[in-house]
Amino acid sequence: MAEPPSKLLFTDASSRLDRALQHVEISEDAIARLKYPKASLTVAIPMRRDDGSLKIFQGYRVRYDDTRGPGKGGVRYHPAVTLDEVQSLAFWMTFKCALLDLPFGGAKGGIALDPRSLSRAELERLSRSYVDAIADFIGPDIDVLAPDLYTNATVMGWMMDQYSIIHRKMTPSVVTGKPLALGGSRGRNGATALGAYEVIATLLPKFERQPQDTTVAIQGFGKVGATLAGLLARSGYRVVAVSDSQGGIYAPRGLDIPSIQEYKTAHRSMKAVYCESSVCNIVEHEVISNAELLQLKVDVLIPAALENQITADNARNIRAPLVFEVANGPTTVEADRILDARGIQVVPDILVNAGGVTVSYFEWVQNRSGLYWTQTEVETRLRERMQAETAAVWAAARDRSVSLRTAAYVRALKRLGAALDAKGTRDYYRGDRP
Repeated sequence: MAEPPSKLLFTDASSRLDRALQHVEISEDAIARLKYPKASLTVAIPMRRDDGSLKIFQGYRVRYDDTRGPGKGGVRYHPAVTLDEVQSLAFWMTFKCALLDLPFGGAKGGIALDPRSLSRAELERLSRSYVDAIADFIGPDIDVLAPDLYTNATVMGWMMDQYSIIHRKMTPSVVTGKPLALGGSRGRNGATALGAYEVIATLLPKFERQPQDTTVAIQGFGKVGATLAGLLARSGYRVVAVSDSQGGIYAPRGLDIPSIQEYKTAHRSMKAVYCESSVCNIVEHEVISNAELLQLKVDVLIPAALENQITADNARNIRAPLVFEVANGPTTVEADRILDARGIQVVPDILVNAGGVTVSYFEWVQNRSGLYWTQTEVETRLRERMQAETAAVWAAARDRSVSLRTAAYVRALKRLGAALDAKGTRDYYRGDRP
C-alpha cells in the first residue's frame, strides 16, 4: 500500500541528507542523530468561539535538533498542517540555520485550521491557548517561535505576551517577528524577500545575465512573494507573471507590480487587477493557473507558495533555466533529478529563504542585549551574510561538481557534524587517550 501524501513529505525532505552525505565525511554518530527529530509535541487546543461554543484544534511543535543552539522556527496556521509537515519544516530549518552559521537548531510549529474562519478575538484566544499548551516546550534558550504561513507580527505579539504572563516576567526573546513596540527588529518584515533578492542578485552574473534582460515568474503573491516582486521590479527585472491561491496573471511585456500590490491589499484578489484608477496601468494580460505559471518560458522561476509544487508530473514541462526556491520544499526529490538532468539550475530553499531566520537571529540578539539597531544596520548585516554564503555555496558546487542544493547541504552538514562530534563519537570513546 502506498504511503499517504503527508507521510511522504518528511521522507522526501530527509532524502536530501542522504544525497549530501555522499560528498562529506562526518561521523556515523552524527548521521544517526540527524535522522530523527529530538522532540515532537502534539497538543489539543481548546478555544471558546464567539458564539459560546467550544472548538478543539490540533497543534504541533517539533524541535528537530538543538546541538548548535536553541530550536528556531515559525508557527503556521493552515488547514493542511500535519505532524509530518511540521517535522519536515523543522528538518529544513536545522540545515538552514547551520548553512547561515546561526547559533540555532531547527524547529517548527503549527495549528491545523483555516485562520480566515475565525474572528480576530478568536484568533487571539487560539494563539494564547497554543502557547499555554507548549509553554514548557519553548523558551529563549530552548525553542524560539517566529511567524510563518498565515501568522504575523500581531500573532507573535500575543504569543510573546502569553509566555511572559505564564512566567511572570517580560520575555521578548522567546518570539521573533514581533511588533516593534514589543521588541521586534526593524527590517524583519521584509527580511525573507530581501534575503532572496540578494541570492538572486549574487548568482545572476554567474549565469551571464543582467536584470534588464531577465524575465521572472513568481508563484505565490503573499507577503514574501509580493515584496520580492517589488524589489525585483524596482531593480529592472521584468516580472511577467504572478499568482496567488486563486490563480495568476501573465503579461509578456511585464506587470505593474505596485498596482497589483495595491489591488491585492484592498481586495484580497488579483482578478481584474488592472482597474480604472490613477495607480493602475492598463496593459494586455491573460489569466493563468498556478500550474500554467510554473511552465512559462521565463528566465527565472520563483516558487514562493507551498511545498511540492514542482513534481515528477510537471518537472519535464518547466522551461525556466533558473529556479529560486523561496517556498520551503517546493521541489520534490524526483523533480530535482529531472530538472538536474535537463540542466536546469535549482537554488535551494535553505539558502534562498534564509533571510527571515537570519534577521530573527538579529532580533533575538537585540532582545537579549537590550541594544537595538537601525533598519540600515539590520539590512546591511543581512546583505553581507546572504551574499557571503551564496558565494560560498556557488564555489562549493563548482569545486565538488555537485548541484547547488547538494553544495548547500554539504556546508550545513559540516557545521552540524562538527558540533555533534564535539559531544563525543564512537572513535573517541574507543581511543586510549582523553
